[in-house]
Amino acid sequence: MTRKENYDFSNLVNETEELVFEELEYQLDQDWTENICRCEDCLLDMAALSLNSLEPRYRVSLLGSLYASALHDDEQAREEVRQAVIQAISKIHENPAHNR
Repeated sequence: MTRKENYDFSNLVNETEELVFEELEYQLDQDWTENICRCEDCLLDMAALSLNSLEPRYRVSLLGSLYASALHDDEQAREEVRQAVIQAISKIHENPAHNR
């Protein structure tokens, strides 16, 4: 058996992922994204591209949860996420998954 089968990894959370999903949802509700494809492939590509350009911030404990809540209030971190998401939306729009 592998360690992943023997241990509970459910507390291993990438907070950057949560911020990206929130920002992606927000940006896709804006007027400028009206003509952007929202199929599953494109959305996953947008999220993946955003996450690949950002520093991951994992947590595994209660103390990590406190750190994560501070991250959600960190304006610089949120701006980095915002820029990454906007760039990913634009890039995927120019080259959508379903046209490859």
